[in-house]
Amino acid sequence: MISNSDNTIKLDQFLKLIGIAATGGQAKLIIQGGEVLVNGILETRRGRKLRSGDSVTVAEQTFDVNLDEI
Repeated sequence: MISNSDNTIKLDQFLKLIGIAATGGQAKLIIQGGEVLVNGILETRRGRKLRSGDSVTVAEQTFDVNLDEI
């Protein structure tokens, strides 16, 4: 799930990992529906690469990305 070459995780994979989306298709709909902020900025690309230190906000819940814990 984590890309070893650059220590990142895709946004759609992260949403599945934290339990916001049950499937990749559901994650895609949430992201493309304009429901996700990355570091406070609207993000509509499901392939957006996240790094440790990023924050993801969905439905007024904010999740910190910490790839060392994954």
